[in-house]
Amino acid sequence: MASGFDGSHSSAIDTQEETSGQLAHPHMGSVVTHAQSASRERQVAASDDRRFPLIVHCHLRWDFVWQRPQQLFTRLAAHHPVLFIEDPLPCDGPPALEVSEPFANVVRLVPRLPQDAPADADGQWTLLLPIIQQALRSHPLLGGRFTDAVQWFYSPMSAPVLLGQFGTRGTVYDCMDELANFRFAPTDIAERERFLLSRADVVFTGGYQLYEAKSRLHSKVHFHGCGVDVGHYGRARLASTEVPAAVAHLPGPVFGYIGVIDERLDYGLIEALATQFPEGSVVMAGPLAKVERAELPDRPNIHWLGQQDYMALPALVKGFDVCLMPFALNQATRFINPTKTLEYMAAGKPVVSTAIADVVRNFTPVVAVGDTAADFLDAAAQAAHAPDPVLLRQGIARATDASWDATVAAMRGELLDAVRPVRITASAGAA
Repeated sequence: MASGFDGSHSSAIDTQEETSGQLAHPHMGSVVTHAQSASRERQVAASDDRRFPLIVHCHLRWDFVWQRPQQLFTRLAAHHPVLFIEDPLPCDGPPALEVSEPFANVVRLVPRLPQDAPADADGQWTLLLPIIQQALRSHPLLGGRFTDAVQWFYSPMSAPVLLGQFGTRGTVYDCMDELANFRFAPTDIAERERFLLSRADVVFTGGYQLYEAKSRLHSKVHFHGCGVDVGHYGRARLASTEVPAAVAHLPGPVFGYIGVIDERLDYGLIEALATQFPEGSVVMAGPLAKVERAELPDRPNIHWLGQQDYMALPALVKGFDVCLMPFALNQATRFINPTKTLEYMAAGKPVVSTAIADVVRNFTPVVAVGDTAADFLDAAAQAAHAPDPVLLRQGIARATDASWDATVAAMRGELLDAVRPVRITASAGAA
């Protein structure tokens, strides 16, 4: 369901079902009668103090790649209404909000700002804040549904303006990456993170290196790394799963990668792999981010497939002989804990990686790690020609024990422990 909201109209707006190929997911659903559903949710929330709403502030797009935020909130939505607020996008008209419900009990809000809007984050969110507040009061998908919410931040950029502005009961910082180390990172993002950390009730991290770093700055930090939808990626092991033509007809061995194509990859290493295996194929499947196509290696046996539908990934991975994590070793990758590790394992494939710290700590020896470029190429050759069946079985077992459902259950328990006492203390103080 989708609708527009520009802050100047408080009447109900016609809605339509949102359909996006990038959103395809085995759990995805839509609310057929959103007004009735929202009313039921409000009644349940009022009777259960553990079912408070979540307002999420995220630098990632809901319809980009299906990763940690989507995996978490499609599951948390069974217990909490979720409002997913993305960073602003440009538009030709006045400031506006695009509001949709791409998943049952998850409302997506995309702010739109004119070209002459302030360039700084504080100026942009200050301009948008009253429009969002009006939408929370009157929009048919939002009105009365997100009061007394917990705010959940992935990026600290909006925190100085938005934190505490929605009558919220608590604050979560879910640190997926060290964003300050990424290409084109705002110069003041570290300062904003310190502000957010000083006010967060609980901090989650997606990697152990991040956990160690943030534990020095906050007293209540929990490490929750990669989860995996084993049933989904396990389809790669089924005889009935058909490999797509884009991969099925490529000469082998096929070395494959799924994920974002950005500054974290070692493009020299990818080209070296293609050079060492001229008879084979290197498949890179994912959207470009902060890199241009002209910057990528251009060899006849390297295949850049672009963004893929989440539902298509198991079939794509089935066509790989070896799954790759060819990350550069730089500041942008120092703290990463790749979600794809367990996804590859669930698919029953051999995995070869560069020496990413969290991969070395968490996933060896199932993942073969190359400390140097030569080691990586040797490990790729070994995995292609003689994959170890014992390690493959261990990988499947590791993936089976690391479900997103278990991760979400643990995180929700820690969330309730952190914010419910805050609510009780605040209420007692008011009395």
